[in-house]
Amino acid sequence: MSYYKDVREYLNTLDKAGKLMRVSRSINKDTEMHPLVRLQYRGLPEEQRKAFLFEDVRDVLGRKYEMPVAVACYAGSLDIYALGMQCAREEIFDKWTRAQSHPIQPVEISSGPVQERAITGKDLVTSGLDRLPVPISTPGFDNGPYTTCSHFVTRDPDTGLLNVGNYRGQIKAPDRMGCFAGNFAGLRMHWNKRHARKEPLETAVVMGVPPNISYAACARLPMEISEYAVAGGISGEPVELVRCKTVDLLVPARAEIVIEGVIPTDESEWEGPFGEFPGYMAHEDLGYFVNVSCITMRRNPIYVSFLSQFPPSESSKIRGVATEGVARKRLLAGGMDNVLDVASHESGGSWGYMVVRIRKRSPDDFDRVISALRLGADVGKVLVVVDEDIDARDPDAVNWALSFRMQPHRSVRIADGGTMGLDPSVVSPGESAEARGALAKSGRASVLCIDATLPWPYKPISLPKREFMERAIEIWQELGLPPLRLKEPWFGYELGHWSERNRQEADLALQGEHFEIGRHAAANRRRLY
Repeated sequence: MSYYKDVREYLNTLDKAGKLMRVSRSINKDTEMHPLVRLQYRGLPEEQRKAFLFEDVRDVLGRKYEMPVAVACYAGSLDIYALGMQCAREEIFDKWTRAQSHPIQPVEISSGPVQERAITGKDLVTSGLDRLPVPISTPGFDNGPYTTCSHFVTRDPDTGLLNVGNYRGQIKAPDRMGCFAGNFAGLRMHWNKRHARKEPLETAVVMGVPPNISYAACARLPMEISEYAVAGGISGEPVELVRCKTVDLLVPARAEIVIEGVIPTDESEWEGPFGEFPGYMAHEDLGYFVNVSCITMRRNPIYVSFLSQFPPSESSKIRGVATEGVARKRLLAGGMDNVLDVASHESGGSWGYMVVRIRKRSPDDFDRVISALRLGADVGKVLVVVDEDIDARDPDAVNWALSFRMQPHRSVRIADGGTMGLDPSVVSPGESAEARGALAKSGRASVLCIDATLPWPYKPISLPKREFMERAIEIWQELGLPPLRLKEPWFGYELGHWSERNRQEADLALQGEHFEIGRHAAANRRRLY
C-alpha cells in the first residue's frame, strides 16, 4: 500500500475506518468548533475519540468560509495516529525508530497542487489571511484566532539545511501573522543567526499535509536531521517539494495551504495570550511576526487545525508520540538496548513527566538512561525509571513502584534541565515582559530523576498466580459480567526472593495439607527464655 498522497486521501481513510465525524450543520469557528471537539477529551475514553470535519464554517460576524476545517485528524487518539503511520498501534515506535535511522531525502519537482492558486499584491492586503477559517482555540480567553497546525519552514544561513517546526501563529492582519517559537526551536536558532547578520529570516508556513510531515514537524529532532527526510522514512518514499514563489524555500507539493513571508530580525511585536499545552493560558510577550508576501493554496483547500490547550489533547498526543520516538532513539544510541518502553504522559502535557521501562541488567542502568537523554529537551521535569513488570503508561503501576521500590535518599537525583517558557512555574506571570525574558534565560530549571527499579530481589507480587486468575476470568465471562480492562500486574509472580520451601508450602496449601505446615512449624519452635 502506497502512502497517502495528501490530507484528503488520509481523511477518506479515517472515514472508512469509522474515525471521522463529518459535521454538515453550520458551526461557528470562533465559539463552537474547538469547544465541541474538546468535549470528547473530557467525557469519552480515548478509543472512542474521532477526527472532525466541519463542512459549513462561519465566524462570529456570520461570514461563511469557502473551505472546510479538519480538527484532531492527525492525533485525535493513538488509533488515529496509527492510521496516519499506516501501522498497528504496537508498531508505531519501531516505525519511528526506523524512520530516524533510515531517513529518505525529499525530491524537488517543478509544480504541485499547493500552487494552483496564488494570492499576492493588492488581493493579499484586502483579503489575505482572513480568507482562512482559523478557529479561536480557547474562546473567552484567547485574543483572536491562531493557527495551530502550522509548520514553519526556515533555512539555516550557515548550512543551508531546512528546518520544519510546528508553532502557533496569531492572525494580526490580512498580510501579517505572529509566530511563537519555543526555547529549543530550530526557527529560533535560524532567527538568531540572521539577527546577528542584520538580515531578515524567510519562512513558509505549511498547513494541511499528509500526516507523516506533521508527525516529523512536531518532533524535537536534532538540527542536523531533516524533518522532510524523517517524514520520508515514515512513508517509505521521498516527500515531493516545490519551490516557493516569493521566498527561497521548499514546501510539500501536495499541501493544502502555504503562507510565504519574511520574519524581521530588527523588531518584534506583542503576541499572546494563548491557551497552551501545559493547561494554562500563556502570557503575552514580545515575539516574532511574519510579513506575508504570498499565499498559495489548492483550488478547493481544506484547513487543518490542531486541538491544543489543556491535556490530554491532539497536541499532547502528537507531541507525546514523537517525544517517545526521539527518546527511544537516543537511548538506543546510548547503548540501552534493554529499553522496553518510553512513556511521555499526556497528563504532563507530554513534556513534564516521562517514564522509562527497562529490563534491568546493572545498577548503572539508571545513570545510563540519564546520560542518554537530553534532560530539559526530551524530558521536562520528572524522569522515572521502572522495571519490566511495571506498565510505564499506567499511573497506578508507576505510583506503586515509586512507593515501594525506591528510597528518596538513595534513589533520587536532581539534575539541571532547560527552561521552558510556557511552564508557569519558571517565572511568575506577574513579572514584566523584560523580567520574564531575563529569568527564562538565566533562571534555573531542574529535572527530578527517580530510580524506581528493584534495588534487590523481592518476594513475589501479592496476587494469585496466573493460572488461578485465568480461571477466574473464565468464570467472570460465564456469569456475563461487564468486559474487563485488566491492568498490570493482574496476577502474582516471583521477583527473585522465594525459596523452595516457600513453593512447597504453597503447593501443600493447594492440596488441603495446611495442617502439615502447622505440624512443621510446631516441630521447629524456638524457646524465647
